[in-house]
Amino acid sequence: MPSWARMKRLLSILFLLSTAAFAGAPAAPTIDAPASLSPWEHSAVDVEAGYLWKVGGDTPLNYEIAPVILSWRTREMFGLHFDNGSALVVRSRFAAIGQAITVGPENHYFGLMAAPSFEFWDASGTWSIFTQIGGGAGFIDSQGVTGGQGQDFTLNWFATAGVSCAVTETVAVRAGAMFQHLSNGGATDPNPGLNSLGFTVGVSWGF
Repeated sequence: MPSWARMKRLLSILFLLSTAAFAGAPAAPTIDAPASLSPWEHSAVDVEAGYLWKVGGDTPLNYEIAPVILSWRTREMFGLHFDNGSALVVRSRFAAIGQAITVGPENHYFGLMAAPSFEFWDASGTWSIFTQIGGGAGFIDSQGVTGGQGQDFTLNWFATAGVSCAVTETVAVRAGAMFQHLSNGGATDPNPGLNSLGFTVGVSWGF
């Protein structure tokens, strides 16, 4: 038999063997899609900073404030979970706030705050819309200036609303608007309350 004929026969046999081996090989394993995140099942620590401008109050003085907020949000306390995987949940939020008063007679304010955190999460758990309304108390370095804060002990009331977007399974970025009211609850007369409004941005870590 010519050498070329033998070569064709050998190639044909090898092709048939390789085809049979490929057909009998087990299918490659499939990779499951990553499970949806459920951030509300974990606690979270948030670090946020921003800037607020006076928008009202009894004080005639102008104010600008730069807050830094460290907060802890608990796991979900209760909520509504929808068939598509999205959820509306309520968590507790406890925060410490430090504020540099960049415009105004005082220099700084330190306080504690607490509030429920209302959060609507999408089905993938990668973004949410949130709002928080609460208050607390703290100390400001009152200066005895007419129109300024009348004493060091000062109450606070605040409201925030914003969005959060996950960048990893445990880290998210946050941005929102913040309203704050500072006053002494009528402990001095006059009680020069201060209303301010601005923005905050920050980072959140779930654990």
